[in-house]
Formats: sequence, C-alpha cells, structure tokens
Amino acid sequence: MRTQRMISAAALALAVMLSTAGCVANANSEANSGGAGSDQTLTIAYSEGGNTLDPAEANDGTSDTLVVAAYDQLVTYGTKEVDGKRVSDTATIVPMLATEWTADETDTVYTFTLRDDVTFQSGKKLTADDVVRSFEHIAASASASFLYGMAGVSTVEASDEHTVVVTLTAPNHLFLQILPMYSFSILDMDLVEKNGGAEWLAKNTAGTGPYVIDSWDPASAAELSRNEDYWGEKPALGTVNLKFITDPSNRLQLLKKGSVDAALEVAPKDLENLEGDGIVVDSRPSNKVLFFAMNNTIAPFDDPKVRKAITYAIPYEKLIDDVMKGQASPMRSSVASSTPGFTDEGNDASHDLDKAKALLAEAGYPDGFTFDFTLGSGFSDWNDDAVLIQAELAKIGVTMNITNMARAQFLEALAGKQVQSYISRWTSFVNDPGYHLGLLMTSEGTSNYMNYDNARVDQLWKEAASEPDADVRNEKYGEMQKLISEEAPWAYLYEYNIAVAHGEGLEGYTSYPDGLIRFFQLSKSE
Repeated sequence: MRTQRMISAAALALAVMLSTAGCVANANSEANSGGAGSDQTLTIAYSEGGNTLDPAEANDGTSDTLVVAAYDQLVTYGTKEVDGKRVSDTATIVPMLATEWTADETDTVYTFTLRDDVTFQSGKKLTADDVVRSFEHIAASASASFLYGMAGVSTVEASDEHTVVVTLTAPNHLFLQILPMYSFSILDMDLVEKNGGAEWLAKNTAGTGPYVIDSWDPASAAELSRNEDYWGEKPALGTVNLKFITDPSNRLQLLKKGSVDAALEVAPKDLENLEGDGIVVDSRPSNKVLFFAMNNTIAPFDDPKVRKAITYAIPYEKLIDDVMKGQASPMRSSVASSTPGFTDEGNDASHDLDKAKALLAEAGYPDGFTFDFTLGSGFSDWNDDAVLIQAELAKIGVTMNITNMARAQFLEALAGKQVQSYISRWTSFVNDPGYHLGLLMTSEGTSNYMNYDNARVDQLWKEAASEPDADVRNEKYGEMQKLISEEAPWAYLYEYNIAVAHGEGLEGYTSYPDGLIRFFQLSKSE
C-alpha cells in the first residue's frame, strides 16, 4: 500500500477543526452575521432566468447561482478579507462534504473522507457511492466532461461507505482547484434515476445544499427556502426570491423603490449616481473579461495581420470611459491581470489607426474590407461598444455589418463555431491560467469558438498541467500568452468590475472569481 501524505497541512488542520466543530459548509460562517435560522427574506433582481438546474450542464450566471444554493461539493474555497471586503481565497482549499483528504507520493491518488452527518434534501444519507455516481454523471455530461478531463480524473471508487479514492491520469495542479466548482456537485443519483435521469435533473434538484428550490420559472422568477435539515450552520435568510428582469432600467427602478433588496447587471451609466438614499454600490475588480473575437478560419480573419490591424483600431479608452463609466480597467492579455502568471508580453496594441492601416495594406487590404459581426442581446455595454468599434473601423475603410441576435440563439450560434466575429465576456471560475487558456485558447477547448489553433500553445498547456513547480508553470503560461497576443485571435477590450447594487442592510457579500452570490453567506440587518 502506498504511503499517504497530507495535501496541505494548513488545509487539513482546518479540516479537522471544521469537522469536529460542525461549522458551515465552506468555512464562511463569519460572513453570516444575521443569526442562523431567522425568517429574513431576500429579493434580488437578475437579468436572466437560467437554462438548467443540472450542475454538470449549467453555464450561465443564474443557473450557476441556483446550483450553488441547492448543492454542495467535496471541497470549496476559503475566504479572506482584502481592503475591508470579504473575498474568496482560491489558493486555499477547505472542507465541505469531505472532512479531509490525502495524496500518495505520486500525487495521482487522492483519498477523501466524507462527513457522516449529511443527508440529501430527499432524506437519503450521503455515501461514497453517491460521490462515485455523481462523478460518472459529470464525465458523461456535454458541458462538464471537459472539466473532468482537465482535472485529470481517471477513476473514482468507493473504498468504504465514507471514503472515496480518486485516481488521476498524471499529477495535475488543477485537480483540487476544479473540485470546488458547482459542476462537481454531489447528487442523489438514486432520486435522479428514479425520476428519469438528466431530463428530470434539468428542472429539479437532488442536492444536499443550504437551500431548497421551491419553484423556478426561467421567464419570471424563482423562490428558494432554507433547508431546515442542512448539515451545516443554518443560513440567516429563510427565503430568497429571484426576479428575472431583462431590462436593466427596470431592475434599477425596482431597487430604487425598495421592491428588491439587490440588483445585478445595472448599467454602468446608472451606477454613477446611484450611491446614497439607502443604496450601496459594491464595485470590485474581477477577472471577468470582454473581448472582440475574430474567427481564425474565416477570411479575412484567417490572416494574423488583419486581426492585429483590428486590435489597433479599437478605441480602448472610449470603451472604458464612455461606455463603462470607469467600471472597468484595461485588458492586456488573454488572461485577466489578477490571474497568477499574467503577462502582457507580446501585446503592443493601442489605439493607432495609422498602424492599423499599414497592417491592412501589408495583408493585401489597402482599401479595407467588409465583415459580419454578431451581437448577442442582454448587455447594454456590448451594444455601445459595437457602435463605437464600428465607427472607428470605418475610418480605416473597414465595414462592420452588425447583426443582432437574441442571447439563446447567439450562444447556439457560437457553439457552431461559424460566427465570423463577435463580442463575448468570460469569467474563469478557477483563477488559474491553465483553466482559462485550456477552455478558450487550446485547439480542443470547448469555448474556443473562434477556432484558434496553435500547436505550440497546445503543447505548453499540456506540459504546464502536470508541472508541480508554480514558477515553471507560469513560464509556460507566459509563453502561451505571448504567442496568443502576437497572433491576436482576440482584441482585448476590458476587465469588468463586479458591481452589486443593494440596500444598506444587506451584509455578508463575498466575491468569488465566478461572480456568483452565495445566499447562505448573506443576512439583513434589522
């Protein structure tokens, strides 16, 4: 039998402390100051209603938020305080459904010990078999299966009722970073299979989480109630109501009238003068980025010189100042500036129309060209950005034909990988360049909708995945970023601030890389 060693002495010391104390699921109970078990109600306005409740298939902010409310994972991220605000500490992995874990000397065999006091919302006791079957569901899914492979999972087995052994294909530094993601939620698979499988799971839940989803209509609203049998500390909020309101001005008016306690996706122009009169604007830097993507397999964007020319024609300062009203910062690489291993090497793009014209001439387009741009609905800044970019491109003879598309159709079109150009935003839920670049910039990446393909980038990504030394990994990620910037599959637009507008009495908000609100951390002061 292999000798087991501790993954992290600090993490496992905390694991023992939490398991004996019976603390809240993700060790964030200090952020919850409203008193467990109260009857407080939170009403919050979202821009969209979500698409699924299946953790392995969720891929929009509302679906993801509902999943993290209804489900738990084996482990989760710690938290810390930065400049007086509670934020996630993704470098620290702490217990959730697993009380502790070890790895063998090869860093490929992980053994997780489960809590013995957890029941699903159905009343069934959690066992190792549920974990094994949940991982099988993830591996078979359309969306999360890529993450399963990215984490390097080979086999998942139950050695006894409360012990799970996960074997990796090779050492993988992303494994423990990916496990806290909602995609790796643990499901009551007996309940799922009894009711018909994945189709049922898309509209129902089978979790152990702090909230029960009592109703969900993606067109209008959802209602959640506290799970009174939750194994961890009871959330302060007894009821959470979500209202789905597409128009940002309507969300804003509801907040001003006090009809909702918080509103998301408020237009930056409306945030400028919103603070006061009982409303707080909590605006924080994030790793959510916005980019202008050009399909590398469709002319003229199959030519790197043309793509580079576009990067010089973007009016970056106007986008940040005039559209985002300062609620964003410059994006200088294919990963966000807050990501470990970030470098802007290889990116010399600035607003320079003369350089843009010169590159177009070199590429054989001295008089410019015409191309199609697909604009997905739902975000006011995208529309304003597109209009500004269109006007600037016209100055170098490039005609940008804008086609508007409803968000659901837009996402479907992107998945087909035949959209010539588009604007899109991305938040890396794991704040690691391997996760971000693997999904977006490798040839097999599931979100590489612009068909970027560089064999050296692929090779570096694979090498970095199994590299235990963080400095060496970051050298490889740095080379990847440099190559990507030089070939310009994207024009880098900006990095968003995450802004939550809420009433003065809302407390406990903690920001995470995924941008999701964890309701169990919140309370309302009396």
